[in-house]
Amino acid sequence: MCLDADNGVRTGNFVRTAFLPSPKGNIMPAFDHQAVQTADKYQLHPLQNPKTHTDPIAIERGEGVYLYTTDGRKILDAMAGLWNVSAGYGREELAKAAYEQMTKLAFTSNFAGMTNVPSSQLAEKLSGYAYPSLKTTFFTSGGSESNDSAFKTARYYWKRMGKGDKYKVIARRNSYHGVTLASTFATGIERYHKMFGPAVPGFLHVAPPYAYRFDPALVHDGESIGHAAARQIEEAIVREGVETVAAVIAEPVQGVGGVIVPPEDYFPRLRAICDQYEVLLIADEVITGWGRTGEWFALKHFGVEPDILSFAKAVTSGYQPLGGIQINDAIRDAIETAPEADLWMHGYTYSGHATACAVGLANLAILERENLAARSRELGARLLAGLQSLLEFSFVGEVRGLGLLCGVEIVTDKDSRQPDMAQAGKIAKLCLERGLRTRVVGSTLAFSPPLIITEEEIDWIISTLGAVMDSL
Repeated sequence: MCLDADNGVRTGNFVRTAFLPSPKGNIMPAFDHQAVQTADKYQLHPLQNPKTHTDPIAIERGEGVYLYTTDGRKILDAMAGLWNVSAGYGREELAKAAYEQMTKLAFTSNFAGMTNVPSSQLAEKLSGYAYPSLKTTFFTSGGSESNDSAFKTARYYWKRMGKGDKYKVIARRNSYHGVTLASTFATGIERYHKMFGPAVPGFLHVAPPYAYRFDPALVHDGESIGHAAARQIEEAIVREGVETVAAVIAEPVQGVGGVIVPPEDYFPRLRAICDQYEVLLIADEVITGWGRTGEWFALKHFGVEPDILSFAKAVTSGYQPLGGIQINDAIRDAIETAPEADLWMHGYTYSGHATACAVGLANLAILERENLAARSRELGARLLAGLQSLLEFSFVGEVRGLGLLCGVEIVTDKDSRQPDMAQAGKIAKLCLERGLRTRVVGSTLAFSPPLIITEEEIDWIISTLGAVMDSL
């Protein structure tokens, strides 16, 4: 079929039926849904499996907190993409920042000996931004690369300190740190390991600060769950040998593992343990950074600073791939004072990508101008309170959250606390049919909407989820 210029245009096998952007609220699709589904058969997706990709949602555009599909549906995206579209969809300011930078310089190498204006400006902007002790930034393209960079940098640091046997990294079960080979085995979810072994050596896992499911046998008399969970790491350090452990990596709130919010005394005790045994603390704030939890970075809730910070996702609100690590001055000095034979041989083609960094600068301006960290704190309390009202249902075991990062854990019954992933999946499917997108992580329904969400939209999430649960 051939279309003339007045009525449409063919792009590959796609037929676009209009040039002009749809007016706000118009959900008439511009692309043929079946053509998109057909073309998609040539694409391999993350976590690909035929059972979970029989009828994929084909997204055509987004506005604010909403997604619009090629089959005419309007969906409130209560996951902000993958925890990251904090400024919301359709921000022209970010598109313009990318365009303007691309017209000047889209990309150039950022390896030693070269730099570019946006990456330098963003690095200066971020110096001390998250935590006062972290002044130096290395840029990546995403969270997995960021955590790989953190692991390599921790090992490098201890070699420079004359302690080359310190290479092991302690993580927690239910943690998620990425899907590069090293970050896969830092991740504490066995499904990610099974088909990619043998395991990368040097990564081990201990019990997380998961109060709802923490084994009482691990708690000493008079000990809090937070301190008992931190003690699991201390015992692992001693068991493995202090001289062999380089770092502990921890998400302030474990996201993919079930939106696990730690007890308040967990991280202060963990920081003290790392200091006592000369172990670096890596904070994986890929999900929790940039205002998601009601603070710009989540360890601020606990009065703790890491030695290395991993970030990504909401630094650009997903408009460009960008991540990075920040390091303290001791690690920076180890890199800066190294002899040429021991230089920090690490980097990526797209480290300090000029366009991505320009969008990062523009995105941070939006987050700051609209005070979205404070908004996350305020509306997060509203979301959490609303979700807690659903504890009346027999299959809702626990509701937990920090800022606009909340989880509703689904169980077979409250007494046994047996996880019910099938029921959680059914609830998520029924929510999607009503125009609400959540995500099942384990047996928990996760909610992480754009930080620009309104009070009315928060209330709609709660009422829709409640209606679905009531229908069961």
